[in-house]
Amino acid sequence: MLFDAANVTYWIFLAIGVLLFLLVIFSGGGDDDLELDADTDLGIDSDADADFGPIQILSLFGVGKAPLLLLLAIDFSLWGLIGWMGNVFIGSAIGSIPTGFFGGSILFASFAVSVYTGGLMSRPLGKLFASFGEDTSSDRLIGCVATVVSVKVPFTNSGKIAQADVFDAASNLATINITLPQWANVVPMRGDRVLIIDLHKNSYLVIAKDSPDESRWLENRNNNL
Repeated sequence: MLFDAANVTYWIFLAIGVLLFLLVIFSGGGDDDLELDADTDLGIDSDADADFGPIQILSLFGVGKAPLLLLLAIDFSLWGLIGWMGNVFIGSAIGSIPTGFFGGSILFASFAVSVYTGGLMSRPLGKLFASFGEDTSSDRLIGCVATVVSVKVPFTNSGKIAQADVFDAASNLATINITLPQWANVVPMRGDRVLIIDLHKNSYLVIAKDSPDESRWLENRNNNL
């Protein structure tokens, strides 16, 4: 039953997933046209009391955690593999590949499982595939907007660091160490957006996005041009 023609739908899904994976690899880790803008904060703050809205629901399924092309590759591959194995397992139990209501139930169930599992896998796989075509220069992230994933961002003289997620210009997802410059007045917290302005020893210097600190930095920068 493993190669029964009734499984052709799942073979097609699996083939689509594999082709999308190859496209992700040869395009350098993702598709710029399909990538979600890093300025859009789709992260969920587990300590926040915000309403559980559509954006948070989408993030559970991996949207915003990895390039959309990679997310589709994961979902199609899992849908094909899980549905195929489900057909074979149940078919072996009942003596034939399920059709009709049971066949539709397997199709729907395998889709639901693949989308949920794909959401769990999207973040680590996004980081893995980011290595393809990644610009390794240390200043490639300067000017990018990141999302804080630590509780708060410490100052550079504190001896501590925080972490943030960021998409670089090539749509590669990276998790970086960050700190605040001593002159900053706004302390970003988890889920806040920050602007990367410089590289300082083993961390990137950041300031709160759309804050008085950013306005001050931009003004000083323009005066020095």
